[in-house]
Amino acid sequence: MKRAVVLLSGGLDSATVLAIAASEGWRCHALSVDYGQRHRAELDAAARVARALGAAEHRIARVDLGVFGGSALTDPSIEVPHAPSEGIPVTYVPARNTIFLALALAHAEVVEADAIFTGANAVDYSGYPDCRPEFLAAFERLANLATRRAVEGHPIAIAAPIVGMTKAGIVRRGAELGVDYALTVSCYEADDRGAACGECDACRFRREGFRAAGMADPTRYRA
Repeated sequence: MKRAVVLLSGGLDSATVLAIAASEGWRCHALSVDYGQRHRAELDAAARVARALGAAEHRIARVDLGVFGGSALTDPSIEVPHAPSEGIPVTYVPARNTIFLALALAHAEVVEADAIFTGANAVDYSGYPDCRPEFLAAFERLANLATRRAVEGHPIAIAAPIVGMTKAGIVRRGAELGVDYALTVSCYEADDRGAACGECDACRFRREGFRAAGMADPTRYRA
């Protein structure tokens, strides 16, 4: 069976991508990253999603991006905004997706995977530069220059099946594949039980996605 590493945050987007990869016949090695994020409940959600969608394994890699700070998700002194902001918001974590993909690339070499699936999206998103198709294409070129597996004739593809989809389209596709979105956590300020604030960008995009898809929102909100 063809193998893939699937980056799994525990949120709506990555859960959908895991379901897509599984539906295409990939043996999915789910990989989450504990990077010092304030919304750590997403890691528990990732474990639930991996089990529910039949991942072959679920690993958590640990790297402390809080050492550098510079983001509301890793620096407790920076508040998560509760309203849309101009430009790239403070919830952007410097180089996060580059680091995540590099970790997934290492895992892909070890398990002899031919693809890395990511939930990057460049439509209904906050404008993070490392979610754009041109970044993903550039990383794929890097991956196939930098790895023994690729040099020996087994290139590694970077698959981003939802990168050009609206949030409503993502929700509909996941529902078709049986994703239980009640298992997922998207909120940047989720509490230890995974209950969402309902006000951050992640909550706003998620809520609007369910509304536009004409589906009930299963998110547990604190208020």
